[in-house]
Amino acid sequence: MIFRNPLKLLFYVCLLIVVGLLSYKAYLNFFKQDLEALHSEQIERIYERTPPGDGIRFAVVGNINNSVGIFERRIIPELNSTDLDFLVSAGNAVSGGGEDKYRAIQGTLSNLTMPYLLTFGPHERDDFGSFRFYEHFGPHFYSVRTGNARLIFLDSTGKTPWSWQVRWLRDLLANDTSNAHILFVGHPPLTPETPALFDDEDDYLQPAEFRSELLDIISQHKIDLVFSANVAIYDEQQIGDTRFVTTGGAGGLVLNTEDSFYHYVAVDVSADGDIKHQMKRLEVGQHPFWERMEGFWFFIYSLFYTGYLNFILIVSVFLALTIKLYQLIFIGKNYYPDYDLDPAPWLEKPLRVAMFTNNYLPFIGGVPISIERLRKGLDESGDETLIVAPRYKNQAEQESRVIRVPSLIAMGEKREFRLANIFLPRTYRQVQAFKPDVIHLHHPFWLGSLGLFVAKRLRVPAIYTYHTRLEHYAHFVPLPGMLFRNLISHALIKRFANRCDSVIVPTDSTEEYLRMIGVTTPTFVQPTGIEYQRFQSVDQDQLKSLRQKLGLTDQKVFISVARLSNEKNIDFMIDAIDRLRQETDVPFRFLMIGDGHQRDRLQKKIESQGLESYFQLAGAIKPEDMALWYNLGDAFLFASKSETQGMVILEAMSAGLPVVAVRSSGIDDVVRDGLNGFKTPEKQPQWVARVRQILEDDDLRESLSAQARSFAADYSVEQFAKDVRTIYATSLAARAKRSEPSSESEVPSAD
Repeated sequence: MIFRNPLKLLFYVCLLIVVGLLSYKAYLNFFKQDLEALHSEQIERIYERTPPGDGIRFAVVGNINNSVGIFERRIIPELNSTDLDFLVSAGNAVSGGGEDKYRAIQGTLSNLTMPYLLTFGPHERDDFGSFRFYEHFGPHFYSVRTGNARLIFLDSTGKTPWSWQVRWLRDLLANDTSNAHILFVGHPPLTPETPALFDDEDDYLQPAEFRSELLDIISQHKIDLVFSANVAIYDEQQIGDTRFVTTGGAGGLVLNTEDSFYHYVAVDVSADGDIKHQMKRLEVGQHPFWERMEGFWFFIYSLFYTGYLNFILIVSVFLALTIKLYQLIFIGKNYYPDYDLDPAPWLEKPLRVAMFTNNYLPFIGGVPISIERLRKGLDESGDETLIVAPRYKNQAEQESRVIRVPSLIAMGEKREFRLANIFLPRTYRQVQAFKPDVIHLHHPFWLGSLGLFVAKRLRVPAIYTYHTRLEHYAHFVPLPGMLFRNLISHALIKRFANRCDSVIVPTDSTEEYLRMIGVTTPTFVQPTGIEYQRFQSVDQDQLKSLRQKLGLTDQKVFISVARLSNEKNIDFMIDAIDRLRQETDVPFRFLMIGDGHQRDRLQKKIESQGLESYFQLAGAIKPEDMALWYNLGDAFLFASKSETQGMVILEAMSAGLPVVAVRSSGIDDVVRDGLNGFKTPEKQPQWVARVRQILEDDDLRESLSAQARSFAADYSVEQFAKDVRTIYATSLAARAKRSEPSSESEVPSAD
């Protein structure tokens, strides 16, 4: 039984809603009559009921406001039981000028057994309703002669210039021979004797010139009755021979007081022009439940008259929900890894790997160095690699198996960030000619997106390595920082990762992050390898020469390696070093290795704090010289929170440097507190205390140094390349299995 499964029941409910919406929309658009010039039809019906020269009897209502509970259910049945000839709305028949509101009032008025006429009031004009009134009913101001009476309707909303209406009204009355004249204007020209609650000046006829001219015309010509609405009261005043009636109780919000109550007005005009009117009060209050139900129904009803685009959007939402529920209910899923995959056939032969990256050598950074190490490891295993990367001015003249893509834009102070021209057809042709077995993507956008497109076209696995926490790069993006940091960056990574065949992450904490944002693609934890042996020994003469060049004597040396950019949190370390020098007597020097667009600003900050002899920006160092620089140091300091692994930390450990770092996702997995260093919150006193501890305690520093070197030994480039090959082979095996006709990767569940 489907009812035993709530999700399955919800699926069928959504499916019925979609079918119902489509059917009802078809009914409204193809079977329900159009609303066009209804006043012309109503006037013909009025003429049939009131021959020329006869008397007329009609009802006047104000502020219907699309009311079902009061007007449709209470007033209309009472009107239908009388012998009145027709009904007039003095304004605000609708609750707003939207198409849905006009459709709703037409449906309500269709319950009348008598014809009707509407005054163009402020609610009729709201929400661009003026053109709908004109299309569905007729002009905004007009007059009708019926029996022996002239009914005049004015536009008080400002849509029609008042001066035009005044001239028209004077001409009309000057030549009219009717025995009675009744005027309808949406805004009251007189303030009621008992002001309505919460009213203001705009609720009455404006501007003052219009009001003055209209009252002058009323006094000069024989206007017997003036009806208005717009305020939820009943008010009656006499000026000369003219009665001014404000009626606003046909369904809008009333207070059920002596002045504000539900009512309508019955008017009797004899053939000789004698006019009598009587207010009919309804002792009723609408139940709060029906008010809510009425509002809910108008919301549902309005969905079908908000235009085709909105309708399509609404249907699409329900359809998307239906599809999602179908996937959740009927498509069997296995969330465990597929242990039947056999990567052996692909491990036993050379692989052809194309890598796409937004930066590469000679650009110095964690991603280019990681790619280069992987390339070397794969080459040593007998595989062939092809790298697709931006073109740089100072790149090597002869490069094997590298496609350099011209840049569209170069950004950064030293133009180090480049957006390659991903629209060149030749890039695709060159990769296609390489015939890759897998495509490895190192960024979730731009060249990474191109690589994913190529992988889909060539039908080969796309492997994505999550290197970078994009949310920490909001300052590079021309969008509101919080929007990019909290929403766009996570959505971008999730969407990209879920379109790939496999995702490589360097640490367990980054895998947890991907799962939390909704990545469902198979994920492999694989730290980037380091050239461990290269850091074990350096030429002592070169080391001595470098110390002399830097002016180092008996100082302890702190090393840090990072791009000089905001996300690396270098300001934190400058301020911390300023504090450390005041708390310790042990001489030290901090060498900050790296370059970037913040260099000049950071140098000025160092100078302004008088730290030139403590904190030195060493600039960019060639990768092949890094082992020498690491061996200068006694400890490695780090404050970046944008790392996914912190490869430079492992390099420093391989050179025997204990680490003090700010706790973050990429740091947590490689820095073991008290074993190979310390990690602290991003709080300066705690971080400085740990740095000072390593600086002043020689035995502790030597112990941490030995353990750091031992810890880093497990992260060799050779093992790194071997493990990545296994990931490639596993992804190839999974794709091959999905391609089999008898694939059981998705098994429909039983009902």
